[in-house]
Amino acid sequence: MTQYKIQSPQYLGTTVKLPASKSISNRALIIHALSGGALMPENLSNCDDTEVIVRALEGMPPVIDIKAAGTAMRFMTAMLASTECGEHVITGTDRMKHRPIKILVDALLRLGAQISYTETEGYPPLRIEGQRLKGGLLEVPGNISSQYISALLMIGPTLDKGLELHLTGEIISRPYIDLTLWMMREYGADAEWTSIDTITVKPQPYASRAYLIENDWSAASYWYEMVALSKANDVEVRLEGLMDGSKQGDSSVRYIFSLLGVKTIFESKEAGKPTMVTIKKNGHRVSRLEYDFLNSPDLAQTFVVCCAMMGVKFHFTGLQTLKIKETDRIEALKKEMRKLGIVIHDKNGCELFWDGERCKPEETPAIDTYEDHRMAMAFAPVAMQQSIIIREPMVVTKSYPHFWEDLKKAGFIIENC
Repeated sequence: MTQYKIQSPQYLGTTVKLPASKSISNRALIIHALSGGALMPENLSNCDDTEVIVRALEGMPPVIDIKAAGTAMRFMTAMLASTECGEHVITGTDRMKHRPIKILVDALLRLGAQISYTETEGYPPLRIEGQRLKGGLLEVPGNISSQYISALLMIGPTLDKGLELHLTGEIISRPYIDLTLWMMREYGADAEWTSIDTITVKPQPYASRAYLIENDWSAASYWYEMVALSKANDVEVRLEGLMDGSKQGDSSVRYIFSLLGVKTIFESKEAGKPTMVTIKKNGHRVSRLEYDFLNSPDLAQTFVVCCAMMGVKFHFTGLQTLKIKETDRIEALKKEMRKLGIVIHDKNGCELFWDGERCKPEETPAIDTYEDHRMAMAFAPVAMQQSIIIREPMVVTKSYPHFWEDLKKAGFIIENC
């Protein structure tokens, strides 16, 4: 087992070139493929999740292995089912074979797709016979993963009748849906909310175009956490390639961290243009944080760890999708936080809270990552306050391949142990 022991620098002051947004990269690749264009998007993410889509689209092999990339599984399933590209089997890691996909498959079957399960019903692998689909009216629950909804929306312009997608009940992760619609329109699609719960996509083909991908606000969250956890007050981190007014749902990180004493300064606020962002302490923080992560669940791990290490009690809701991510993130957080002497509790499968309860911590905590990149990156900033060990640290390649190199450049000492 590979393990990294991490110690922080005495002073944190660095400039970081963040990775390109995985969310935007993956959507851009699917839309680019559906547009039939020759111009590949610029500044594509080099993370594992994006590279599996690139390889799949380049070779279109009979068996497509998307490994642990949940976004790729969902987006590629819809794309393969709705294009005349022959028969393919799409599969992944053992964990991927235990991540549900039935809701998406059922929706595609109602549109006329030819999809069957090759092992366990409701889960990958899938056998897909690609064909042009007619489209029309489709109803799905609004509280499912936004990736299912985005997968359906992106194929909408290619359907003979377009797509009228009606979302029933509570709609979660709306910013990710809006990100998808915005990118579709960037490529010439006619797609919009036509009522509070209905999205209409007209059968208007995508147009090929040059496209520049902005950098990743999710990746920025770990640097915000380092600043917040720093014992010094004069820390300063500069982050390249972020956009004010970004459509990325996780851009909300700047507002939430302002409550924990971190301020954000944009070098330029030119609309639609990435710029340099400086983050530093502002000297003010709340003693308790309540927040609904329904629209940004990928930030939850960062704030659970950060708040507890700062002594900030919290109650976080909107976490229902955490149980079907790379791991059951709710259970993983409860277990690993105990190693830090923090006892957190969950409720209703969608809430996490901490009222200050503590237990005996490990002298040098060794954090298990559960094949989950965000577990590694959310716990690494704990090094700002104490030495910490991260097990199987290279899981970060799923979204931020040069994370450890960036920490070393910032002065962190990282040793194999």
